[in-house]
Amino acid sequence: MLNAAALLLALLCAANAAAAADLADKLRDDSELSQSTAKSLRRLMPVRFYSLLESNQIANSTLSLRSCTIFVPTNEAFQRYKSKTTHVLYHITTEAYTQKRLPNTVSSDMAGNPPLYITKNSNGDIFVNNARIIPSLSVETNSDGKRQIMHIIDEVLEPLTVKAGHSDTPNNPNALKFLKNAEEFNVDNIGVRTYRSQVTMAKKESVYDAAGQHTFLVPVDEGFKLSARSSLVDGKVIDGHVIPNTVIFTAAAQHDDPKASAAFEDLLKVTVSFFKQKNGKMYVKSNTIVGDAKHRVGVVLAEIVKANIPVSNGVVHLIHRPLMIIDTTVTQFLQENAENGALRKFYEVIMDNGGAVLDDINSLTEVTILAPSNEAWNSSNINNVLRDRNKIRQILNMHIIKDRLNVDKIRQKNANLIAQVPTVNNNTFLYFNVRGEGADTVITVEGGGVNATVIQADVAQTNGYVHIIDHVLGVPYTTVLGKLESDPMMSDTYKMGKFSHFNDQLNNTQRRFTYFVPRDKGWQKTELDYPSAHKKLFMADFSYHSKSILERHLAISDKEYTMKDLVKFSQESGSVILPTFRDSLSIRVEEEAGHLHDEYASHEWTGYVIIWNYKKINVYRPDVECTNGIIHVIDYPLLEEKDVVVAGGSYLPESSICIILANLIMITVAKFLN
Repeated sequence: MLNAAALLLALLCAANAAAAADLADKLRDDSELSQSTAKSLRRLMPVRFYSLLESNQIANSTLSLRSCTIFVPTNEAFQRYKSKTTHVLYHITTEAYTQKRLPNTVSSDMAGNPPLYITKNSNGDIFVNNARIIPSLSVETNSDGKRQIMHIIDEVLEPLTVKAGHSDTPNNPNALKFLKNAEEFNVDNIGVRTYRSQVTMAKKESVYDAAGQHTFLVPVDEGFKLSARSSLVDGKVIDGHVIPNTVIFTAAAQHDDPKASAAFEDLLKVTVSFFKQKNGKMYVKSNTIVGDAKHRVGVVLAEIVKANIPVSNGVVHLIHRPLMIIDTTVTQFLQENAENGALRKFYEVIMDNGGAVLDDINSLTEVTILAPSNEAWNSSNINNVLRDRNKIRQILNMHIIKDRLNVDKIRQKNANLIAQVPTVNNNTFLYFNVRGEGADTVITVEGGGVNATVIQADVAQTNGYVHIIDHVLGVPYTTVLGKLESDPMMSDTYKMGKFSHFNDQLNNTQRRFTYFVPRDKGWQKTELDYPSAHKKLFMADFSYHSKSILERHLAISDKEYTMKDLVKFSQESGSVILPTFRDSLSIRVEEEAGHLHDEYASHEWTGYVIIWNYKKINVYRPDVECTNGIIHVIDYPLLEEKDVVVAGGSYLPESSICIILANLIMITVAKFLN
């Protein structure tokens, strides 16, 4: 026993020496950090496991007599470990494996020899079940013909164990035996009777009995509260809960990386993927890409309530509801997420506002919700808005669309650059942009000056869809410059302002800006009207002239002006004169019925038109709020043919020529005086 302890101590010392060498490179130039090196090394030493190993006779015999590989958890791993029992032999295999030579599975030394699964993530990190091997801390010794290797891991390995009093239950069950005897294993007393019954009725035991290495998803009894739900679990749905020939533990899972389920064939195609919220909660989702009469297209989310249960033919994850089954309305889905779900904060805000928004959603036969994630509500500027019940009601309504709008339909609307979609909030539109294809698709949505990214699309319900987004629409969090930089509709104006340094002022939060920003299509129209001038406006050599034109579009004052403000001033005075950087901008703003830009929209509304120099220019997106002002996206720049004149083959704004002439006169006078 002393020899075994000495061997382990040698391994530990060698590991710490390796750690010290690695840390030395990182800490050499930092005296403050160097003072903590000794403490860091002590923290890295897996003393807790060493003490457990000393007290285990079989483990000591293995160390004394055989080659082996030991997976040793760090002390921090033990601090996070909630179970009272550590299974030392589950951390040992009686073959010596370096990191590079580890096979897909190794047999542990625990009774029944349950396997340990070796996987890699996209970064090349190696995992043993759910524990990551710390690459720099592996140590090998070789003496008396015994080759022994120690890998330090960041999590204690936890086998599936049988409850006391159930000695006849197998120690190393496969997924089917686990499913049939789940109540006899230590899995937090979570029941799976309903799903088990459906597997038996559908005669699908073979799916869970299959040899190999698979990932099994098992809905718990809590997920069958809706009385009719269990009857929807047919053979295809059961297939959709299995990822064949792939073992996925949550720590090694690729975020949102769809894997073909066992329900992936010609007439029905279902993928399954994992994703993690910022609060650490793990979810799994099914995506029925191709459906049939019984299995609708769309995404179903399920929280993992008990993860990483190792079985002899893979791993089992217990999930809070069945996948593939679309049997709730949007309202019911939000209510299901009321306690600890992915949209808990969104539901809380709705209810804190009186719940009327939920009633409105429930009354719609077809509806799409852009639901901000829980993390999206953590911004301090949102807390200020929450105190204003009228404002928050408008903001909530901005997230509701009276239509069944999935990604495919958004893509159809997006065929002509930006898709414009009306919300239930009066005269308020959302603007979708879709980039990429397949797994690389990125969908952004703008509403009320806020750009949000869809982080989970097409969560299907019986009466519509829920798309989870990463920001709350209508509560600005960026400056005018930040908005220009991030909005794909304004990229040309941003580029022009960048090379002319016009944009530099737009981050100033001490000023209030009203910026009439031509959308990209507007600049494209000027290319047809004034082709040579358009080309030069986007050339750095002509930046002064580009800047002069942009200055005309920017009003600087002690407040910003909404479209309603400008209409009111126009009605009172006939026109509005706004202060710009060099001069002033005189416009008139009117409202026009039926002013709508989206051919797919189902109703008319009252839009805005700017009248400038006898030209009518449509306002494409009014009132895009920013933290230091407001943007009105217009269909055409404030530009006329007379602004552009020919001078030496170049097209210059008339104002620029006046400035150049004035400079020449001043130079001539100076020479005369000298």
